[in-house]
Amino acid sequence: MSDMAVDTSPEINTKDLREKKKEVSPRLLLLLLLSPLLCASQATPKPELEPCELDDEDYRCTCNFSAPEPDWSSGYQCMAAVEVEIYGGGHSLEMFLESADIDPRQYADMVKALRVRRLTVGAARVPARLLFAVLRALGYSRLKELTLEDLEVTGTSLPPLLEAPGPALSALRLRNVSWATGGAWLAELQQWLKPSLKVLSIAQAPSLAFSCEQLRSFPTLTTLDLSDNPGLGERGLAAALCPHKFPALQDLRLRNARMETLTGVCVALAAAAVQPNSLDLSQNALLDTANPSVPGCIWPSALNSLRLSFAGLGQVPKGLPAKLSVLDLSCNRLNRAPQPDELPQVESLTLDGNPFLNSGASKRHESPKNCGH
Repeated sequence: MSDMAVDTSPEINTKDLREKKKEVSPRLLLLLLLSPLLCASQATPKPELEPCELDDEDYRCTCNFSAPEPDWSSGYQCMAAVEVEIYGGGHSLEMFLESADIDPRQYADMVKALRVRRLTVGAARVPARLLFAVLRALGYSRLKELTLEDLEVTGTSLPPLLEAPGPALSALRLRNVSWATGGAWLAELQQWLKPSLKVLSIAQAPSLAFSCEQLRSFPTLTTLDLSDNPGLGERGLAAALCPHKFPALQDLRLRNARMETLTGVCVALAAAAVQPNSLDLSQNALLDTANPSVPGCIWPSALNSLRLSFAGLGQVPKGLPAKLSVLDLSCNRLNRAPQPDELPQVESLTLDGNPFLNSGASKRHESPKNCGH
């Protein structure tokens, strides 16, 4: 079925799905995380306020199943949506686990008919077998971006079937997702995704000490965001950057990740053979950046953008790369304007939010920044 046929005829697709409702209800439970799109349930009285809302353009749909006994069937109105957000209200989805063994090929055409491209699922306890069964079924969809947040993934799953990989995602974002499998979780999750991922974001993770020997390469990944992991640190970064697993990485983001020294970060990058073009170390309390006793940093040769805002810097760090396209030193504690010999050759320098600017000193900077946070 072509994209044109699906996107221009949502009414027909919805009608067809409803006609098959009774026939495939048990199978649709397999897609519980997509319940606002497909979930079928027994007839129940409708609440005055339904948990799902669809905008007037049939583009974005948001569901909040926080009621003690959620009306999952409310999600039928989201079947034509491109962007869907589902929040489970903290419910456990274990009651649907028996549906995880159903072969999704039996309803592949229904999944192909969905318009969803961006899906967010949050606030639930999900058995690993059910989660990965859903990913397997999503292999028939056109989903491109998946966000999981505030989830507890319980138990373990079965090995994936080689003939049924999961979706061809371009972006995967996880925030506050806990896994019963410890450091093996990323390798296990990776098995259910096609090797097309370009953006991977992991925030507030209980553990980033990945099982590197189990992890396969991410051949197309260009952006890795490990921001908002205050327990990471430089040792944790070295454990997370499994050597030679990120050959295409261009953008590494480490905001608020307890980095302490530029040298420690450089050592971790070198050990992993990571050569990013852009490195974001904002919102880290960087220490000894101007201390001559601290070993110098051997920067990645491809680096051309370095962001050091909100880093508590009292001086321009020693040993910066000789040439940069972007250097962001905004919202630090610089009490005087940097001298030319302290700075690399840089095309775009940002100094907004430093104390010396309040005195009217000469400056080179971009638009003002709000440094209140």
